[in-house]
Amino acid sequence: MDDSFSRLVPAAGRTWHVLDSGPVLTDEGLEPVGTILCVHGNPTWSYLWRSLVSAATDQARAGGPVWRVIAVDQLDMGFSERTGVERDLTLRVGDLSDLTDALELSGPVVTFGHDWGGVISLGWAVDHPDLLAGVLLLNTAVHQPESSKIPAPLRLTLGKGVLGTATVSTPAFIETTLALAHPPLALDVKEAYRAPYRSADRRGGVGGFVADIPVDASHVSDAERRRVAEGLRALTVPALFLWGPRDPIFSDRYLDDLVDRLPHADVHRFEGAGHLVAEDVDFASATLSWLGDRFGGSEPQDPPVPATAQPAFRSLLSALDERRESDGVALVEMPTTPGGTRTSVTWRGLARRVDRLAKGLALAGVERGDRVSLLVPPGADLTAVLYACLRLGAVVVVADAGLGVKGLTRAVRGAWPAHLIGALPGLSAARALGWPGQKISTTALPAAAQKALGVAHSVPELVSLGAASAIGLPEAPGADDLAAILFTSGSTGPAKGVAYTHRRLAALCSTLGATYGVGPSTGIVAGFAPFALLGPALGARSVTPAMDVTSPATLTATAVAAAAAEIDATVLFLSPAALTNVVATAGDLSEGHQQALNQVGTFLSAGAPVSAALLESAATLMPNAVPHTPYGMTEGLLMTDVTLDEVRAAREQTEAPQGVCVGRPIAGVEIRISALDRDGVARGKPSEVVDTTGEIVVSAPHLFDHYDRLWLTDRASRRDVPAGRWHRTGDVGHIDRDGRLWIEGRLPHVLSTPDGAVTPVGPEQRIESVPGVRRAALVGVGPRGTQVAVAVVETEPGARKVALSDPELASAVRDVAGLEVAAVLVVPLLPTDVRHNSKIDRTALATWAASILEGGPLVAPR
Repeated sequence: MDDSFSRLVPAAGRTWHVLDSGPVLTDEGLEPVGTILCVHGNPTWSYLWRSLVSAATDQARAGGPVWRVIAVDQLDMGFSERTGVERDLTLRVGDLSDLTDALELSGPVVTFGHDWGGVISLGWAVDHPDLLAGVLLLNTAVHQPESSKIPAPLRLTLGKGVLGTATVSTPAFIETTLALAHPPLALDVKEAYRAPYRSADRRGGVGGFVADIPVDASHVSDAERRRVAEGLRALTVPALFLWGPRDPIFSDRYLDDLVDRLPHADVHRFEGAGHLVAEDVDFASATLSWLGDRFGGSEPQDPPVPATAQPAFRSLLSALDERRESDGVALVEMPTTPGGTRTSVTWRGLARRVDRLAKGLALAGVERGDRVSLLVPPGADLTAVLYACLRLGAVVVVADAGLGVKGLTRAVRGAWPAHLIGALPGLSAARALGWPGQKISTTALPAAAQKALGVAHSVPELVSLGAASAIGLPEAPGADDLAAILFTSGSTGPAKGVAYTHRRLAALCSTLGATYGVGPSTGIVAGFAPFALLGPALGARSVTPAMDVTSPATLTATAVAAAAAEIDATVLFLSPAALTNVVATAGDLSEGHQQALNQVGTFLSAGAPVSAALLESAATLMPNAVPHTPYGMTEGLLMTDVTLDEVRAAREQTEAPQGVCVGRPIAGVEIRISALDRDGVARGKPSEVVDTTGEIVVSAPHLFDHYDRLWLTDRASRRDVPAGRWHRTGDVGHIDRDGRLWIEGRLPHVLSTPDGAVTPVGPEQRIESVPGVRRAALVGVGPRGTQVAVAVVETEPGARKVALSDPELASAVRDVAGLEVAAVLVVPLLPTDVRHNSKIDRTALATWAASILEGGPLVAPR
């Protein structure tokens, strides 16, 4: 820590220690645009903010915005005076005001608090509206729900006979806090945190802070905490919450409460970070970026879209309402187990159930804007629940079971829903893992099971309540109200929550219908849940084939054909992995099955690159269908489209294909390319220049609205884009001279070699042309700029264990790869994502390959 920032300040008869960049800035002739007032918690001190003090000063010296940073040591803490006085919350908020008065602090001021210092900083903010310009917070809390206890570590510390020993007599509380860092703190950092608290007589404030936690309404500080908590609701200044989800004390429940009080706040959850988020991540850069955006005029925001450019809004419920008197089939749910029952739902039945369930949910406390997590397998229940929530104006949170327990836990806790509707497996996981939200089961459960799982209601019960109720349906949600948070597959990192408004979700539905002619006369077989869920919004009948949603590659040809026969399907959508197994099991099809597939006029496969060979094999099963492979993502779902014939033509016109052709933009979509530099970073201004490889940047009326509680990620996705709503996809590729888009991989997977950037898909395609190679992945090993290429391959027949390739195969791979390959590794199976069973996380694979080359054990990659 730079000692030049350290100073002692007398205030109201007490002496404070602070880190203050003000005198340094003055000496260098730099005039601040404002002050960041930082308040630490327990048992840290101003050292917590050292990186922000330094970074803000460096930014000022470099010609950027000049922010003065004042980081206080609260009285009885750090190197401030030990007063010997019990200081409750009211006194500490007053203490901070005394200090800022002594410093003659003038606005604008942005407060920044952590832990119990968060409440104190907010108290100052509420009391100084004339000086306040913004609010920043790390993990903290201003409210303890009456329905839950304070966090276990604090309950333990507050226990009779424990408080003094844990906090004052011994450094146990300090050491426990320092152990919460991810990764562990370096020894010199730990020593710095310990420095002000070497002896018991220096630790009285640590115990005093813990004792001042208001455990109930009788506590001396509870009234002040309530005053501050309610005062937040009146604040309209910009706000940013930077959060560590792994905090065992201030969990996401407290973040959700803060967002409820300051709904306009920007939020970023740093996956993997915990209580000491200031140590776990580069919070200083995030802070200065946000300040630059909010107060420096550089915010990457969407300019207003002219009214004439807004697509006409048609509610997702319109088609259902128009057909509420029809006895035609709306959806069919195929049995997933032998001997299971098939369920067919009419439009009349679906509309009635949606209305009744919406009323029942309202009676159970589901309100407009509430988040409702849906842990329900695709089928009739999920469809009814989804549309009932949309009718209420609730926000559905959809994270499919393919994410696995760990991924689902991250997703559900990250969204922090107020309600959770689930089938038995989802409810069991929710109970075991402590997922938030009022629990509602899809089926009626025995009383004992209901109690054990913490279930408050069941869907059948709420349907009955709604049918018997005289209450009317609520006013329809607005076009720009939030409708859904859909989680990405998590194939290249933690799954992200993608937020859609009703307008953008309706535009997505309309785009799907217009592109593929899906409407009232269409029957859809959806091997991918979003398409099944959009069926009712298009007025199309839909069916989900019998399959394990956590393993698309288990879908069989007979299951698809049986589903198609149920609704006279004309459109079929499958993921590449599902389509691969459908082709592999085609020999089991009966004559009747084949007749059902002969009726399909359009089949789609997307979610990962689809080879022409796979499309050709599938086309033999559906001889009257036009094969399509759209390109999209959870953030947009449908951006380009290409048919099998167009893929063939593109390959014939290209001497050495570099990637997978995904066709031209569909109506309403614009695409630009941000060129890669030699290190594989997309620095180029997004443009339509042809045959230039770079990050793919897209714009469309049906593009998502924002990432949920991932402000930095959202900001990065809009970096240096043209005017309007654009999104950096993270995919890399190029546009050819005929306007077709080619996908060459993911941005994090680009190799940075001494010869420049190398995208992986082209070399992988060439390697997969080698006889005996079934599938390949190309990864870079080593520091950026000096990486070497390593090929990891599956063979045919499959290998039994991990090994270095035999010389013949390695030579053949090197001959076709088009670049120098340092090693060829053979694996029984390449690891893929769980949603599509297709996407390979090359970043994780590169780490594994590096371990192998360093002499590590020949274990299978995961």
